[in-house]
Amino acid sequence: MSATDQHPLAASPHIAEARRYMEVCNACRYCEGYCAVFPAMAMRRDFSAGDLTHLANLCHGCKGCYHACQYAPPHAFGINVPATFAEIRQESYAAYAWPPAAGRLFERNGTVVSLATALFVTLLLVAVAAIKDPGVLYAPQTGPGAFYRIIPLWLMNLLAGGSFLYALVALVMGGIGYWRATGAGGVPIAAPPVLEAAHDIFTLQNLGGGGHGCNDLDDSFAMLRRRLHHAVFYGFLLCFAATTSGFLAHTFLGWHAPYSLLSLPVLLGTIGGALLMIGTVGLAWVKTVTDPVPVARRLMGGEYALLALLFLIAATGLLLLAVRHTGAMGLLLAFHLGLVLAFFVTLPYSKMVHGLYRGLALLRNAIEKRRGAPV
Repeated sequence: MSATDQHPLAASPHIAEARRYMEVCNACRYCEGYCAVFPAMAMRRDFSAGDLTHLANLCHGCKGCYHACQYAPPHAFGINVPATFAEIRQESYAAYAWPPAAGRLFERNGTVVSLATALFVTLLLVAVAAIKDPGVLYAPQTGPGAFYRIIPLWLMNLLAGGSFLYALVALVMGGIGYWRATGAGGVPIAAPPVLEAAHDIFTLQNLGGGGHGCNDLDDSFAMLRRRLHHAVFYGFLLCFAATTSGFLAHTFLGWHAPYSLLSLPVLLGTIGGALLMIGTVGLAWVKTVTDPVPVARRLMGGEYALLALLFLIAATGLLLLAVRHTGAMGLLLAFHLGLVLAFFVTLPYSKMVHGLYRGLALLRNAIEKRRGAPV
């Protein structure tokens, strides 16, 4: 059995369909300047399952190639690269998930995220209500350590830290499996391709299509989706930075939450939360009104569920800031932390993993461009 036959996606009908597409596209090359996918395709004459998995994760779904393609439906060739690559990406998330049995969660992505969210929120609310004197739970809490009178700091650290570490380990293991299975294992990694990949990640330049933007609604170009992704991406990073700065302030400076409105954790969290809310609502709207043909509609439930979860985390965080000195703070704090825990536990099995695999695909692409050949 060949290495290609041993690839976990080798038997996938979407891999077979994508191979047919790439053979046609490699002969045509009309879309060669549209994004990183087609120059990477042009380096190849044969397309293994690993190559096609790499190209699928390199694709940012801008849909420019679909609207430009003379062989797109209703042509007999039926070329629809964005939709088929989206299916392969989802299959790759399941194939490399860790632990391996968890890969089945991707088949019910939206349901899993929704159920996990409901479960953790419910459990945390019940736990807080059970262990807290109502006189404390519903009473206004002020001053340093007010949050910890509702949920002890050690319990916050145990739940949040444990779920975050689990997500981190699962992501690292999945990333290693993806890197090896797509054929890049053992390839030396130098600083120049790392910097190029980092630039592509932080600018999201491949969401610019051929330079004019994505085809969000029809065959017209727009930068709206790129800007909304920036809002989600940088909003998430700012919220993570707010949590990190709060941890450092508590551990090394002896500051206890809730922090003042002008403190670094609050400022970072406020800006990040606002960006997250804008980005998630905007992306949900774009997904609702976009042309349904060049997208994999089967996968939309998981994407909507993740956007809703991120929106609720941001919204409850900002609302908690507004009511933190009132009697509503106790239950809202438990609700917010339940959402955060649900996010971390489901993170390795949600659409969020696309950031990891797409980043690795961009890194491999940067290496290949310097070598002038596939790795």
